[in-house]
Amino acid sequence: MTTLEIVPVRTPAELDRFIQLPSRIHARDPHFVPPLMMERREALSPRKNPYFAHAETQFWLARKDGRDVGRISAQIDKLVKDPTEGHFGMICAEDDAQVFAALFKAAEAWLAARGKTKVLGPFNLSINEETGLLVDGFDTPPMMLMGHDARYVGARVEAEGYAKAKDMIAYLYDIEHEMPAAARRMIGPRKPSALTVRNLDTKRYLEEFDTVTAIFNDAWSQNWGFIPFTEAEIAHMAKSLKMFIDPTCVAIVELNGKAVGFGIALPNLNEMIADFGGKLLPFNWAKLMLRLKRGTKTARVPLMGISRSISGELAGAIAPFLAIDTMRQGLRAKGVKQVELSWILEDNRPMRHIIESLGAAPYKTYRVYEKTLGIGGAA
Repeated sequence: MTTLEIVPVRTPAELDRFIQLPSRIHARDPHFVPPLMMERREALSPRKNPYFAHAETQFWLARKDGRDVGRISAQIDKLVKDPTEGHFGMICAEDDAQVFAALFKAAEAWLAARGKTKVLGPFNLSINEETGLLVDGFDTPPMMLMGHDARYVGARVEAEGYAKAKDMIAYLYDIEHEMPAAARRMIGPRKPSALTVRNLDTKRYLEEFDTVTAIFNDAWSQNWGFIPFTEAEIAHMAKSLKMFIDPTCVAIVELNGKAVGFGIALPNLNEMIADFGGKLLPFNWAKLMLRLKRGTKTARVPLMGISRSISGELAGAIAPFLAIDTMRQGLRAKGVKQVELSWILEDNRPMRHIIESLGAAPYKTYRVYEKTLGIGGAA
């Protein structure tokens, strides 16, 4: 007789099983990149990830006939403006309708018991971390800090009553091609002399990180789903990314000496760890250091923003091209061939127009779903 149970994750051993489950589910998917266990333990640890300082979470494992066959998380982020909104995330399971139904039933009941009537997701764990479910672009590996899902998951989520809330687009940009003539004119003859661009100053690393995240929080504050980075999250991110940041691949745009825009390009960690099987120790650490020194062929721009104070001005129109070209030059010097620009909201037409004018093409789509809960968590 088949038995299915949903088990709350409470112990370190259960958390390890929770982290490892996707690697087994995707074992035959050549494009799946097993996450580093060390990094995932830290990301899901209330002691180490400052996200937990403003959020309540619960993780579950689905077990069928003694095997782990699925997982899900539920989150309540106190920084979300809508008090009725809760989140789900970390969804991964075998292609089994019964398993998906049981996982969502557990997550929705947990959220409903805490007064939430609307569920959005997946967020892993925050909109500022891995966001959305892959619904298009399954034939290439994910870049660093981006998710990868099986083709069937979207249909299974929708079968549980979830509908599209918003799509996020990831663009692939071939930086070996020269900037289009129109863009070159924007950052050349038309550029105001007061508008300049520089690289990151490593001697003031933490101060520089404070500057760029302040711009980010301002630039995206009116965006759908926006949640600001807290001071603790900024410090944690700065520490986590330090070994991957090359100052020549960071652009800080200034107007009259004041920072008004930025872009940060990072080497694609997933390219370097694809064959690690999720393990960093004892020998893969040395491999990672060597590969980081040699460089990657791919990179990602996960953070970019232009201050709203210059939106609608000539400087505001030029600043994104200036930042992208500066990062592009730094990346080309390191041997990078392709860069992912992600993620971009589907209805952010100004930014999409800028990116597409450079010749970048959309190649992956991530979807955030939503559902309204009724009494007892039912739709």
